[in-house]
Amino acid sequence: MTAMKAMILAAGYGERLWPLTADRTKPALPVLGKPLVGYVAEYLAQFGVRDIVVNLHHWPESVRESLGDGSRFGVRLQYVHEPVILGTSGALDNARQFFVDETFVVVNGKIITNIDLGAAMDTHRRTKALATLVLKKNPARERFSVVEAENGLVQRFGNLPAPIVARELSNGRSDMPLMFTGIQILEPRIFDYIPRGVFSHSTTEVYPQVIAKGERVAAHVGDGEWYELSTLQRYLDISLALLKARGRNVDMGKDCEVDTSADVQDAILWNNVFIGSRARISGSVIGDGVQVGPGEILENVVVVRAALVAGKTAPRKALPGRVEGDNFVVPLSQ
Repeated sequence: MTAMKAMILAAGYGERLWPLTADRTKPALPVLGKPLVGYVAEYLAQFGVRDIVVNLHHWPESVRESLGDGSRFGVRLQYVHEPVILGTSGALDNARQFFVDETFVVVNGKIITNIDLGAAMDTHRRTKALATLVLKKNPARERFSVVEAENGLVQRFGNLPAPIVARELSNGRSDMPLMFTGIQILEPRIFDYIPRGVFSHSTTEVYPQVIAKGERVAAHVGDGEWYELSTLQRYLDISLALLKARGRNVDMGKDCEVDTSADVQDAILWNNVFIGSRARISGSVIGDGVQVGPGEILENVVVVRAALVAGKTAPRKALPGRVEGDNFVVPLSQ
């Protein structure tokens, strides 16, 4: 791929990841010792994309601290702040001065992937599209909106995929819905369709207008790994899947202390965690500074220090939790 610029979208609130996002934004969450948004920066660098703009809104310093100037991830970073959050295409409008001259890439800051961006760029050039969306098959029909494509072009954005019914399974066939990966390649002319200075979303406002005007929005169906970490359960499951691929089932951050008699399995421990004697932890995320007392049992939960959330109102999409001693515990099986 020829050198080009990119934007990483990192302004979201991460409501469904609360309380892990009580003191940082979603892209700043650590995933096996690396910030989530760092995986995105490295992904772009792998395909020769070095100059990247990152938008900020919620807990902006957490992203700045995670990424710095980008050199650790092989890129050069600039930041643009949104005092009022602007949405996925409003964010582009706020940074349009960076992208007036050439094709550019936009990637959601909450994904980990190895989908071939070079192949998507080939599709973009071959189809002479205004925009190319990188799509992925969704055989499990996870709760991602369906993207309808025909003859290699995006036609419309649908609802969540319908569940597979028993009849389809017995016939050995079912429609394979497509979903948007959060990776897109754009021409600067996209700004003709993005309203100035207001909140707007790409898939609900901008692209439907673009398609209605007869512009080409190419659909590139990519292969490879793709993980989206937008809920507490997905954060845990994907972290454990990545760990398993490395032959491990526990990840520990800096300065953790685990008693030799404790039983810790399938767990993600952030920094400065203390696990007492005979404690048992499984299927859980333990946040910074949490102390787990002797004999305590934590299964299928997310735990942070109670002081971290004291006086804070849980976001609307957050799972309910409870204070237990010095900790705040959120059961995942709700």
